[in-house]
Amino acid sequence: MGGDFVYLCEIYFMTKSRARETTEAIERLYISMRHLFYRGFFKPAGVSGESIRSLLKTINPEIYGTMSVPSKLELDGLMYVLDRLPEGIEECAFIHLTSDEGFDKGSFEPIVPKKRRRNCYRIDEHQMNIEVLLGRSEIYDILTHLTFLFIEADKIRNLAFMQDENWKPTRAFKIIEEVVKGEKKFSRKEKEVALIHLSSLIGRTFEETLNAYNTFGDDNNPDRLFKIIYNLGKVSLEDAKQSREREIHFSAILKERVGHHYFGEKWANKVKEVLFENNLHMRPLHIISANMHSVKNMLYANDALKKKDPKEVDYKLYGDISDKKELRDKVSKYALEEGLVYINDKSGSNIDVQIIDLSKTNLKNTPFGHLKYDGDDVIMVFDYAFGEQAFEVMDELLRPFEQKGEVYMMKVKSVSIMGKAGILAGGKGDIMIPTAHIFEGTADNYPFENALKLDDFKDDELKAFEGPMITVLGTSLQNRDILSYFMNTSWKAIGLEMEGAHYQKAIQVASKIRHHIAPDLFVCYAYYASDNPLETGSTLSSGGLGLTGVKPTYLITLRILEKILRSGKKELFS
Repeated sequence: MGGDFVYLCEIYFMTKSRARETTEAIERLYISMRHLFYRGFFKPAGVSGESIRSLLKTINPEIYGTMSVPSKLELDGLMYVLDRLPEGIEECAFIHLTSDEGFDKGSFEPIVPKKRRRNCYRIDEHQMNIEVLLGRSEIYDILTHLTFLFIEADKIRNLAFMQDENWKPTRAFKIIEEVVKGEKKFSRKEKEVALIHLSSLIGRTFEETLNAYNTFGDDNNPDRLFKIIYNLGKVSLEDAKQSREREIHFSAILKERVGHHYFGEKWANKVKEVLFENNLHMRPLHIISANMHSVKNMLYANDALKKKDPKEVDYKLYGDISDKKELRDKVSKYALEEGLVYINDKSGSNIDVQIIDLSKTNLKNTPFGHLKYDGDDVIMVFDYAFGEQAFEVMDELLRPFEQKGEVYMMKVKSVSIMGKAGILAGGKGDIMIPTAHIFEGTADNYPFENALKLDDFKDDELKAFEGPMITVLGTSLQNRDILSYFMNTSWKAIGLEMEGAHYQKAIQVASKIRHHIAPDLFVCYAYYASDNPLETGSTLSSGGLGLTGVKPTYLITLRILEKILRSGKKELFS
């Protein structure tokens, strides 16, 4: 018994020590990135770039898998990163992070990454420009992914070339080059032979490499995996030979705009202008940060698709709508006809908005018909923010505004935040109800009274957890040690996300300090688990939720709308 106790104590203190080391490395990484941003440029293979790499390797995030293993390429992490960076970036030695500087006015075709809403432009053979509109969090996110990419690229170079003064390519790399150049038509057998050589080069089994080949490629570009490996290695080699050194630059306009709410102010002013134009600015307002479909579908889908008398929430219907474009189009068309106001964001914030006047919304044929609501509240749904951008947009939205010489206060009655998050205690699809947001790397903490409670989510299929959540500086920087520390110590954290503390900071400043809005508003926070970063095979790099996310999304939406529609009644917090 005594031996077991000593062993457990040793494990605890080792985990705590590694968690402290990770926290310190994350803090230093962000300080370094901020310094390089204001400096204006750096070379990934230079002293500054090597410092960032060293810190990322110290952290060794779960999402980047085998990044620290020099003889093995990390395929899942590579797919995750390339889905969030512009296609073709592996071919570019020069990467420029810019603001919205009018590239769309030229002949450049925008390149939009598969999993990020940002415009990127291939300027020439060697340069890629990436527009940064969402603030510091986006800069950190991009630099972290690029650092991982450079680590993997240098790994390929070291495996593909003899490390002498001539950098002679290995036989495997010559075969990869042959596939990429496409001068010869490969039979299926020859392609499989090439894949065997590729698997040998990158330290993966043939099965893993074949699966990656099929995952990375498509009908238009079946050999994409070969091209990515070839170009990453080639650009890294040119850097090592100093024939074309890799560089990252930050434009002067970007440095000037970051941190000054440039896009958030434009976005909030447009929203307030639309509220004023529709004579909704003096009505009780409920703000929801969520996706652009669940509130709309719950309020309009039954009538739009001729479904009658809902006895209970039809999750299958919402799954069908998610799966079929023609159904989504029908619901959107009907909602607009019934008075939903849609703001297609042009501010650069990449946050679209829906405004719903409940006095014009027929709730009889919805899951809320039994509530017999007869008020005149207004619901404003806006799309997900990203990291620190959450403070910017919420802070600007809650400020008083001027129209026609008069100043108006926002009549905010509630703010609800629904989103995806990493869970620590459960699995994909489960629900988290935060009681506080703890800001990673600082002593900042934001306890609050959540109008949503654990009892609201009693369900046979889904599990729900209640407790503090960690607002992290970047989801791609968390490792097992620091996450285990947050979960198993007295922090008792249930999950991690990127916006909660930023939203709550803006809400508290507006309601309790600057008195821009009434102090008696209620808040609803709930997240559903997109991943479990502590569980092998369940990290973000393992893929999305798909239709598994439908039920938790709509169950959270159901509870938020119930709180809003009952907000004038005593049973709200009972």
